[in-house]
Amino acid sequence: MTSRRTFEATLLTALLLGCTPTPARTQASSVTFSGTVSAIGLLTHATGTPQGRSLTEAYLTQPILGAELRSSWFEFVGLLNLEGLTLSRGELDVGAWGEGYVDRRHPHAYAHELMAGIWSSRGPIVASIYAGRGFVPFGSDDPMVRPFVSYPVDHHLAQILERLVIVGALRGGPVVVETAGFDGDEPVDPSAAPLARRFGDSWAIRGTLLGERLFSPLAGAELAMSYANVKSPEYREGFGLDQRKSHLGVRWSGPSGSFTRYALLEAARTVDVDRGRDLYTFDALLSEAAICRGDVGIAARWERSDRPEEERLLDLFRVARPATDLSILGVTEWTTLSAAATLPVLSIAVARAAPFVEVAHISAHRTSAAVFDPMRFYGSDFMWRFSAGVRVAAGHAHGRMGRYGVASAAPVVPMRQISHEHAPVGGSCFS
Repeated sequence: MTSRRTFEATLLTALLLGCTPTPARTQASSVTFSGTVSAIGLLTHATGTPQGRSLTEAYLTQPILGAELRSSWFEFVGLLNLEGLTLSRGELDVGAWGEGYVDRRHPHAYAHELMAGIWSSRGPIVASIYAGRGFVPFGSDDPMVRPFVSYPVDHHLAQILERLVIVGALRGGPVVVETAGFDGDEPVDPSAAPLARRFGDSWAIRGTLLGERLFSPLAGAELAMSYANVKSPEYREGFGLDQRKSHLGVRWSGPSGSFTRYALLEAARTVDVDRGRDLYTFDALLSEAAICRGDVGIAARWERSDRPEEERLLDLFRVARPATDLSILGVTEWTTLSAAATLPVLSIAVARAAPFVEVAHISAHRTSAAVFDPMRFYGSDFMWRFSAGVRVAAGHAHGRMGRYGVASAAPVVPMRQISHEHAPVGGSCFS
């Protein structure tokens, strides 16, 4: 009942605050269209994978087709993710987990983002309402639009994506508030459609404070706080454990002279809940930063995140779905220190190819509650991951995933620009 009321309040608030086009805007509107095509050719060597093996694998990761249609009052954002065709076994990433994959990043849904919305203003308040399948206003930006190709361990702690969702947002002065109702179930495979009958069983809220609206030297800085109540994300029929999720993040990005800089510090917590009783708590702390000059840049990331350990299948990179509380063997703590460098871009006609390298030092330790022993399973407490590849892209940058309407209007600079034609002052890299 609470989630339904939150959903209804989201819709009603946005409508009452004037989320309809005014005649003046309609007459003066101009429609713009932009598109994105990109993919990453990736070669990864990882030590200490399950059973202590070292593996080297190559694949095409993050192949996407994106489009955006926008007028003065309406916007459509679409992103097709084709990882289901190229990453059916998952991307080798020791420490990663979610949606039945472990030590491999799972392929995302084909319909990664299909959102449409309208916005308008009444006095000092600007409001918008968006609906479709996309990102829930919770946590930080999707790792796909951040400097590293390899995803962090906290991906399922710090983001909620690929849901049927309705998002209402208000912006006034330095404050942005977003609320959402959505379906709790995670995709079970890339082609799975969300369960429409579960729409509205979960809710989220996020508040963001924009630094430049308070003090001009803080341009590009923001403080965001999120909370979400998610119904049975890992059991499609809705009979599994619920989750209470919280997130606090500080982000800054923008040009500084001939450089473009970016930094993120976030803390996330997810609590598995069974009929009101807390069962497991997973915490994450992550910091990352990057600096670019033109096409060349360096980035660093430090992360310490908890991970649920579940019974493995015959394929040791997979766990059973749907999950149950009995399948969890405990919690392990993962610490990862990563570095990346992007090299000068090669331009061919309208396309750009950006070579890069990444290296990560990974350690895993069991907590007092864990039956799972990383030392026995991986053959070591410490693992390495070495990656090299080329990002190939053409078109316009997709921008920040998960911030729609007035929430996306914050004066920030994405680090993952695809075309210099649309890049911010100071250049871009990790594209």
